[in-house]
Amino acid sequence: MQAWRGGREAAVGPGRRQAVLAALVLRCGRLVSHEQLIDGVWGDRPPPTGRRVLPSYVYALRQALDVLGAGQDESVILSGSGGYRFAASVRLDTAQLSELSVATGRLLDAGDVSGALAAAEEGLRLFRGEPLAGLPGPYAFGERQRLLIERRSLQQQRLECLLRLGRGSEVLADLASPDATDPLDEPVLALRIRALYGTGRQGEALAQYEGLRRRLREELGAVPSAALRDLHAAVLRHDDAAVLGGSATVGGSVRPDAAPAPRHPVAASPARSRASLPPASASARARPRRAVNELPGNAGKLIGRVAEVAALTAPGPRDAVTVATVDGPAGVGKTTLLVHAAWTLRPQHPDGALFLDLLTHHSPADDRPLTQRVLRRLLRTLGTADADVPEDRDDLIAAWRDATSGLRLLLVLDDVGSAAQVRPLLPAGPGSRVLVAGRRRLTGLDADRCVSLEPLAATDSIGLLRRLIGEARADADPEAVTDLARLCGGLPLALRIVGARLQHRPAWSPAHLAARMARDERRLSELNAGDRSVEAAFHMSYEQLSEARQQAFRLLGHAPTPEFDAWTPAVMLGVGVGEAEIVLEELYDASLVLQPGPGRYRLHDLVRVHARKLADARPEETARARRQALELYVQAGRLTSDDGRASGEGPQRFDSGRAAARWLNDAGADLAEVPRYAAAHGEDVLAAQLGVALRDHFLHQDRYDEGRMALTTALRAAERSGDPALQVLSAVSLGVLDYQQGRVVQGGHWFRQGLKFARESDDAAVSALPLLGLAIQGLLQRRYDTVPVTMDEVLPVLERANDQWAVSLAWTLRSMSRFLQGETCAALADARAALTAAEHNDRPGPISQRLVTLADVHTALGERAEAQAVLLRSEALLRETGDRLQLALTLTRLGSVAEDLAEAERCHRQALALHAGISPHSEPHRTKLEMEIRHRLGQAYAAAGARARARYEYRAALAVVRAAEHPELQATLRASLAKAETDAE
Repeated sequence: MQAWRGGREAAVGPGRRQAVLAALVLRCGRLVSHEQLIDGVWGDRPPPTGRRVLPSYVYALRQALDVLGAGQDESVILSGSGGYRFAASVRLDTAQLSELSVATGRLLDAGDVSGALAAAEEGLRLFRGEPLAGLPGPYAFGERQRLLIERRSLQQQRLECLLRLGRGSEVLADLASPDATDPLDEPVLALRIRALYGTGRQGEALAQYEGLRRRLREELGAVPSAALRDLHAAVLRHDDAAVLGGSATVGGSVRPDAAPAPRHPVAASPARSRASLPPASASARARPRRAVNELPGNAGKLIGRVAEVAALTAPGPRDAVTVATVDGPAGVGKTTLLVHAAWTLRPQHPDGALFLDLLTHHSPADDRPLTQRVLRRLLRTLGTADADVPEDRDDLIAAWRDATSGLRLLLVLDDVGSAAQVRPLLPAGPGSRVLVAGRRRLTGLDADRCVSLEPLAATDSIGLLRRLIGEARADADPEAVTDLARLCGGLPLALRIVGARLQHRPAWSPAHLAARMARDERRLSELNAGDRSVEAAFHMSYEQLSEARQQAFRLLGHAPTPEFDAWTPAVMLGVGVGEAEIVLEELYDASLVLQPGPGRYRLHDLVRVHARKLADARPEETARARRQALELYVQAGRLTSDDGRASGEGPQRFDSGRAAARWLNDAGADLAEVPRYAAAHGEDVLAAQLGVALRDHFLHQDRYDEGRMALTTALRAAERSGDPALQVLSAVSLGVLDYQQGRVVQGGHWFRQGLKFARESDDAAVSALPLLGLAIQGLLQRRYDTVPVTMDEVLPVLERANDQWAVSLAWTLRSMSRFLQGETCAALADARAALTAAEHNDRPGPISQRLVTLADVHTALGERAEAQAVLLRSEALLRETGDRLQLALTLTRLGSVAEDLAEAERCHRQALALHAGISPHSEPHRTKLEMEIRHRLGQAYAAAGARARARYEYRAALAVVRAAEHPELQATLRASLAKAETDAE
């Protein structure tokens, strides 16, 4: 299942959540009771908590699908009496499918066969495999079966339309698929019999019927249905109308009065009508001639490309010209694929197969074949005498169309540069086919099929290398062969050059060549063999670009991450995002960048090496663009950080921290490599700034390993830069990372290291940060009395520097130390001061943390109403930020100050549901969180007199895996359990 809101795809979550969504949306706005949802999604294995599990699923779906800031009444999922219903304004592809199914039947009944075919094909295009694939539960199973039946009905209606249009060969091709091979399926067999009869194969049609009759008798003791027997009789008596259902086709030939207009119509020349063509052209066309075959040799076995060959060779209509295009980067194997497909198609085109290489990327611009020259050559190939070939361009086009109007030709055009080159060359004969290949995507050409050729998959790349160098040699060092395939990036030209070099150098091993290619600066130079060169092929594509686009291509080679969106070239080129998108799309059309997803781009590995080589020839331009791109990452990281430090000089590229976080998320695992990339190019200051700026982004997502890698790089870069402030910040950030993972001793080491760096820094506020970290260690190690003294020392320094984030943390640490020493009233004042500073800093994460600290003090003072108000504010903030851990802590505290058991239970259960979504592998506090929530829930039960339920929660908390890592909390739980057991007695 996929969902979109406002043009953007929403993450609807794992299978069970998708099943809940399906059970709501497919009921078209009707109320779905809790029991219906549980039965439909969980079936005979309901969850232990029953319907209480549903709010967590609905909450997650609302978060994914609702407009930002929408209240419960504006949500797409509305709560009703005992259930939920989905807003009726949703648009479903299943509804569109139903409309198209009805339209197909209506149009077919009305005799509009072409319209019915279009509706059926549009409906079938909505399917992307099995409907609701992988969704659990009886409801999804039932809907899956219903949709599969609807698809089968549409498929049969489509084949019926094809039969009535006289396209029986296409019906037979479809029925040859494995999905249509049930030997006892009478409707499918009837279609096959009718299609065979319609293509002039009456004997095979009768044999199909006889085979079914025999199988039914032998296997089931039955006979064919009356309808099938009637069809058999109609075939025997050659009753076209009864067999073909009104088709205008008999024996595969279309009656003249029923032939529809071709999709690529023949237009008369504006300068001269067909009647005024030179008379010799007609005579030349009428002369007997030998069918020409100009196809190059089909050398070698084609590796991979099964789907692409199938697309290019799929049956086309007999009444129109079929045009198929192939595009892709240099060296990806377009010509090889084109020739292979052409030889497959050759028997279907009895009037000849013509091949033209337009040499767009292989000749100087002023020596490219002109339309007139190509048309003259084509006309002569078809037998037109030189004296009868017109000179005028329009006359040549008209003569070509006239000469081909009665022919069924295969025309293959290689290395095409534009749609304008192709359009005048299209033959006019129905049933003709044109195959076109070029590096540019021919968006201006009305093509029936478009194939964008990608590099070979790893297994196919290895298979090609094994064939080229011999299996024995490849098996002697399979790891090296795999490395070579990877270094070639799946590019057939590169693989063939590597194969040729090893063939002609028997002393070389695959490992030796892989070592020579390992370094980027040498890789392209190794990919040369005779007149074949990967770098030369890339450079031809580069030279076709305008100067501005050449600059963009060069600089993209130095994008900090392999995959990027429009923001990266925008800052590197100093242009707006809209203009950068235009640049990227033009480079994509030129097959110089790949598009792995909507709005996302990347360079092929070898193309990136070439782009960097070009960029390195202009070092000043490249260094400036690289710095601008790295500064964009620094700005985004600072906007997502908790400290709220300035996001850097220059224009603000992101309108909010959430927008910056989404942009960083799109970088995926490559984000952690950005500081290393900066350091590798001598940008040590930026590398250090990057690691520090990205710290909180990694922490918020529990990506500790990536954060540590980025910060380790940052610290080394800071040391090389000689900037003590950056060294302090890097060390402190590593300490924060360790504390978050529960590594208190290791964290203290980094804060002490930060103190050493601080001695060299003249930034007093930065120098105070290690002291804050050591104060946290004091709290964790129960040295409460040392914290206020340290905070009295650092607070004036931080306040003078107006570092509100650090000021807020200092007040919080002092508040917590006083609270733990029993000085509750003093702790309350400090907690309020901490909240004020956090509000000045205006970061939702720190504000919510200060609110929770303040609520704990209010609760200790017995001020339940004040604590509840503070926690409700924290909850509202955290539902926007999506911090599961902090929200669970807030909700369980809300449960502890709730006025009645029902409200307390609701809050604690929500906290447990959030806890379940936190990864046990990445969040070190997950175990303690569950123990604390269950303890608080047990206390709520005990206070309400539900001692048995209280004991259950205490025992569940003690049974949590790794509970022994928290001995103090274990002791508290045992004491609570003992009291509950004593009260029960």
